[in-house]
Amino acid sequence: MLRMMTWNIRTGGRDRTGPDRRDLVCRVVAAQAPDVLAVQELRGFDRPGVLAGFADLVGMRPYLARTCFGQPVAVLVRPPWRIRSAGPVRRPFHHAAQRVELATTAGPLTVLSTHLDPYTGLRRRVEAGWLVGAVRRAPGELALLAGDLNTLDPGTEHADRVARLPAAYRRRHLRRDGRTVETRAVARLLAAGLVDLWTHAGGPADPTYADGPADATHVAGLADPTHAAGLADPTHAAGSAGPGHAAGPAGAGLTAPTRHGGGVEFSGMRLDYLLGTPALAARLRDFHVVRGGDTEYASDHYPVVAELDLDPA
Repeated sequence: MLRMMTWNIRTGGRDRTGPDRRDLVCRVVAAQAPDVLAVQELRGFDRPGVLAGFADLVGMRPYLARTCFGQPVAVLVRPPWRIRSAGPVRRPFHHAAQRVELATTAGPLTVLSTHLDPYTGLRRRVEAGWLVGAVRRAPGELALLAGDLNTLDPGTEHADRVARLPAAYRRRHLRRDGRTVETRAVARLLAAGLVDLWTHAGGPADPTYADGPADATHVAGLADPTHAAGLADPTHAAGSAGPGHAAGPAGAGLTAPTRHGGGVEFSGMRLDYLLGTPALAARLRDFHVVRGGDTEYASDHYPVVAELDLDPA
């Protein structure tokens, strides 16, 4: 079984005028113990020794994509998973995209970690097209796109959520007419045949929102198709518990903001995704949005974790 996690750790886990959160980040990663970690907003991680030090602390091998405009991204892999190849997606992303190809007993698995443009939907749509090309170039049928896509999904009603944003941030999620919610980046990825693993999972039956340690909202037992029947459909739900915080099944998949990690640019939103090819989605066995404990302070985004029926070759 392969445990996959994606997480935007916010400015490299260290604020310019705030606390150093890197110990919290490492504790969350250690607690979740992913085999593959897609991580975004790695400010300062391209300096000598920073990424290597982080990778040593979490027991993984790092593969970094540098950036010209924004912040680096990376994929980290835990032994004994074997890397067939790795390298950046060579396009002018605002941030970056990193590709890693792993050897599995079911054939090669391509993992892409990315972070799309935070400011304009048109730019995100262009970047989504570059990622579609990277997926199509992947060998075999198994590919997974992970990261902070900075955009909302096309299957949900978002008008109220976007209206709650401050005006300076609201325009990031609206098209040029100032009224239509911008969802075209995710729509482009779905139109290319990728599957949203959150909606594929069906959403959690009993989400929990606790401040206690190591709690997660998740869907388990997906190997049994009867287990997921009747679960809440997150594409038809809305609601919140206070500004930016979700309550009940309506908000179980939301990934930003956390309770204490900042994030005034969010209003309770699902911005972090795991999108897979159909062959990859068929191997999904569990899905988590990890909440509570250190995750509430380590970043302004929650980690997203999936269990996939894959073994190292």
